[in-house]
Amino acid sequence: MIHSLFIINHGGDVFLEKHWKSVIHRSVCDYFFDAQSRADDPVDVPPVITTPHHYLISVYRAGLYFVSVCTSEMMPLFVIEFLHRVVDTFKDYFGDCTESLIKEHYVLSNVPWRRSAVKYTNNEAYFDVVEEVDAIIDRSGSTVFAEIQGYIDCSVKLSGMPDLTMTFINPRLFDDFSFHPCVRFKRWESERLLSFIPPDGSFRLMSYHIGTQSVVAVPLYVRHNISFKTGPGTGRLDLTVGPKQTMGRTVENVLLEINMPKQVLNCMLTPSQGRVTFDPVSRLLSWTVGRVEQSKLPNLRGSLSLQTGAPPPDANPAINLQFTISQLAVSGVKVNRLDMYGEKYKPFKGVKYITRAGRFQVRT
Repeated sequence: MIHSLFIINHGGDVFLEKHWKSVIHRSVCDYFFDAQSRADDPVDVPPVITTPHHYLISVYRAGLYFVSVCTSEMMPLFVIEFLHRVVDTFKDYFGDCTESLIKEHYVLSNVPWRRSAVKYTNNEAYFDVVEEVDAIIDRSGSTVFAEIQGYIDCSVKLSGMPDLTMTFINPRLFDDFSFHPCVRFKRWESERLLSFIPPDGSFRLMSYHIGTQSVVAVPLYVRHNISFKTGPGTGRLDLTVGPKQTMGRTVENVLLEINMPKQVLNCMLTPSQGRVTFDPVSRLLSWTVGRVEQSKLPNLRGSLSLQTGAPPPDANPAINLQFTISQLAVSGVKVNRLDMYGEKYKPFKGVKYITRAGRFQVRT
């Protein structure tokens, strides 16, 4: 059966789409665009295109491409006949079949993710650029592995049918990305901007990955000295946390956790800042640091009580960190402009940046 239908103009823009089940992202049309670029004439585009997961069956009528997406194999002639009937129906109702007439009458749901007749007293659009840093730091402080998982979350309350564009100062930073179905993927490919009619309310506009290690700034360091061999039944621990590559922003909500080896019975530690807990059952040591200031670096030191006569641990435990940095995307990703078309009012709009730890580990 036909799963989705896309209508594409001569400029290569998907201007209307209809989905009968779940939404298939319009990037599936890239296979069609590839075939179109190889055709000398619009009518020479193959009517049936096989992709790894779908079949694209299309007709070219009235200067427009009608591209259907089928998820299973079926008789192409049935689909082609259906598409011709769609065009004929448009002509019967509108007198012609053009992009402007179809848009004017909204025969198909151009934006299945947005309800119609939306109205707000206060029109506003707010965007959160959130980046999570995954990193492994070796015992000497060198970065073994670092990457960023980022996403842009939105809260949009705009009347009518607004058409938004978001541009970035440095869009080439993205190594990999995925978009909400509202994003016009063709414009991203050609112009590296996000063009979309947004859903109403909260949604995730974009997810991205940055794996180029030279781009990934590690915002915290830990100076550590953990020893289990200072004397019979005793060990020592000394930790200092400091900011690094934070562009002048304050690191907050800092938490260090260490899963101590089974030989550790208790921890007698004194923090210069924050609060320390040790669970003798799970042997989890937690140091809730809070805010880290460059002028006064937090320190934790003291002794460890070990099982008498037990051999020392084979290796030192790793330190797992959590932290948050407000108003900073540590990769350097930055929104340049956010513009709105299609409506005459002027909305409130804003962008907020947040960096936080993902899987962030320091080996000792």
